[in-house]
Amino acid sequence: MQISLQSVPAGGTIFVLEQAGALYHATVSQPDHERLEILRISYSWDAPRKWGRLVMEYADGGQFTISDVPAPPPMRLADLQAMVEGQNTRYITPDARFLAISSDVEPVGPMPSLVATAPVNTPDGERPVAQLQRGDTVITEQGRVVPVLQKISHTLPARGSFAPVRLRAPYFGLHNDIIVAPSQRLKISGSVVDYMFGTEAVLANASHLVGGIAAAPVTIGPFITYHHLLLPQHEAVLAAGAAVESLYVARLRRKKHLLRATLLHGYDRAHLPEHSTPAFPILRQYDALVLAEQRSA
Repeated sequence: MQISLQSVPAGGTIFVLEQAGALYHATVSQPDHERLEILRISYSWDAPRKWGRLVMEYADGGQFTISDVPAPPPMRLADLQAMVEGQNTRYITPDARFLAISSDVEPVGPMPSLVATAPVNTPDGERPVAQLQRGDTVITEQGRVVPVLQKISHTLPARGSFAPVRLRAPYFGLHNDIIVAPSQRLKISGSVVDYMFGTEAVLANASHLVGGIAAAPVTIGPFITYHHLLLPQHEAVLAAGAAVESLYVARLRRKKHLLRATLLHGYDRAHLPEHSTPAFPILRQYDALVLAEQRSA
């Protein structure tokens, strides 16, 4: 068996699988070739259903594209082990940060990003996010009381683009440290933001804040379960005092072929919200780190 993933100049990836004398291939385009972010590439298959797919997405779950792989054969366990552990039978580019294999078809797209104990502000005081359910209410960063449409949870490897980040108090308004996924975005506002970026607020990925004194990677075990809240509007909630972005789903409910690959598959599409483009600019890594240093100085 041979399997390869190769990038192409136009901003995409070619997948080639050679197995038992047969050749299978698919091409998937990069969601937005102008963005310079971490890309996650996922290949999944279900041999009895004669179904396979190749997905390319940004590590923050914001955009992804899917290409079908018709009737791919199952891979042997020995071949998968050689792919992960073999030294002379594989080549992995130095740009690759993480490789994982799952026995399940893993969802893609929007992912939860708060640990179970993260305290979220509600009309009854702070409650751990894991205890909140559909129909409960939370208080947004702007003081509005809104209902929770869904609480989304998922267990992931605590490595690579899922490795948790500790946000340290008192930075970002935190009264206690919290642990979040690297993709969790914080809403940051204030005079420094207005001076540096000419806007009242910005969004910054937790992973982009690592390297300063306000955020640091944390090791907690091989796996981690993240949770998050889906709200009617794309608003920030207060977690231990920090304004953190709620689950952003864009207009996924209009794209059935994409929706069924996500954690939202199975929910009534008519009851899913539509979120417009984020109201505030999303900072790149350098700008986010400089902002964090300015605010902590």
